[in-house]
Amino acid sequence: MTRVMIVDDHPMWREGVARDLGSRGYDVCATASDVASAVKIALATRPDVVVMDLQLGTGSGVDATRSITTSLPDTRVLVLSASAEQDDVLAAVKNGASGYLVKSASLDEFDDAVRRTAEGDAVFSAGLAGLLLGEYRRLGTTGPQLTDRETEVLRLVARGLTAKQIATRLVLSHRTVENHVQNTLRKLQLHNRAELVRYALKNGLAE
Repeated sequence: MTRVMIVDDHPMWREGVARDLGSRGYDVCATASDVASAVKIALATRPDVVVMDLQLGTGSGVDATRSITTSLPDTRVLVLSASAEQDDVLAAVKNGASGYLVKSASLDEFDDAVRRTAEGDAVFSAGLAGLLLGEYRRLGTTGPQLTDRETEVLRLVARGLTAKQIATRLVLSHRTVENHVQNTLRKLQLHNRAELVRYALKNGLAE
């Protein structure tokens, strides 16, 4: 069972998210309302996924995200925010967030995002992945150590596609796509898909 922590400074929203996730089979192991308690509780409970709001009273969810992902590299942060502003999305990703979902998302979309985040995917609300790729495309290109096919798969991973969707898009088997992903992780000395996305963003892998 995926263990989830919820960080939001609005009690009713926090309780509602906890209830929704609990009804979908997640273990909501902790909640927090501010940066300091979020970091302290995350270190104590070590959740698989932290669902993080960005506006935490006088603090920022970006600061909490950076502290949590630095101290707990196996814990992934999914931002759930009312804001879809470019600066907020960029700041969250730069500071360790694995994904970014706007609060207007449906419960099914939220459920899918939490599940995929726990599995190591990078998940973004529609349009946000393209925004990020466009922002970073001027910063460089992927290194020569990746094959053309690995680079192509990496681009699609960065857009938030699952291995199954990539396989369909490129007319490959699911196993072949997973092999390309694992080879790319090994070559770049990265650990999961979220780190692959950050690499792709920083290296301008936009289509």
